[in-house]
Amino acid sequence: MLYFFQQVLNGVHSGALYALLAFGYVLTNGVLKRTNLAYGAIFAFAGQMAILIATFGWFVLFLDLPATIAFGVLGALAYAALTGNVLSRSVLAPLAHHTPDAIVVTTLGISIVLMELGRIAADTKDFWLPPLLATPVVFAETERFRVTLTVIQLLNCAIVAALICGAGLVLTRSRYGRFWHAVSDDPAAAELCGVDVGAVFRGAVIGGAMAAAATGILGALYYGNISFGTGMVFGLKVLFLTAAGGYHSPLRAAAGALGFGLAESLWSGYFPLEWRDAWILGLLAVMLVLRADVPADSPRR
Repeated sequence: MLYFFQQVLNGVHSGALYALLAFGYVLTNGVLKRTNLAYGAIFAFAGQMAILIATFGWFVLFLDLPATIAFGVLGALAYAALTGNVLSRSVLAPLAHHTPDAIVVTTLGISIVLMELGRIAADTKDFWLPPLLATPVVFAETERFRVTLTVIQLLNCAIVAALICGAGLVLTRSRYGRFWHAVSDDPAAAELCGVDVGAVFRGAVIGGAMAAAATGILGALYYGNISFGTGMVFGLKVLFLTAAGGYHSPLRAAAGALGFGLAESLWSGYFPLEWRDAWILGLLAVMLVLRADVPADSPRR
């Protein structure tokens, strides 16, 4: 029973990262309604930039460890904000009314550009952060087994919960949230009612980029390193997950992603690890096929 409890706690942490990614992806794609392949790349790029900037602060500026981490986090968030602003104004907005293929090809190109920028900045080397806040917190124990999470895992979960709850309140209680729902449902009708569709669109894209960046930074602080392979895998899983669940509710997408992380952790604990991603992606593919069988004119629930 304690082993099961440990897997659940592990799933809560990984599911929290998935949840923040899914929230930001649906925030963007609720108004874009196109597949965005650059989203996972922003996740990985922000994680890499946090590590590279922290490395610069440690070895060149001779900052102490807390200042080094803060310097890396702020620098990565600044890069993410710049990336989201450029994407929203110069890339996605002009292509939003074109065919879906145009967005797919363009965002794939952006992900390649971000990957190469990260590789060039790192001089094709891997930089690792030291273990941070790795002290275990014991939840339950017997003579043979202890159920633990580290301080950094608990901190990550708390930060994700605060960010999702705060952004969820903005979407449900604020004027921008009402505008976002209106644009997500029918941008033409929203514009006729006086909504600044362009401003809502830019805010959603930048907000999604910041959510991806925050997840990448939290992942980098926990794992010590983020590669573009990791970013593509996380981005692909979230893309499938949100496509299966729809783009109408970021909070619902976040809850589904949390459950996805729990299922993934339980699989890792009881079944062969090498089959985990195949099983997860296969399950999501089946969900997409079943969802595609629902008639387009069926009422939305």
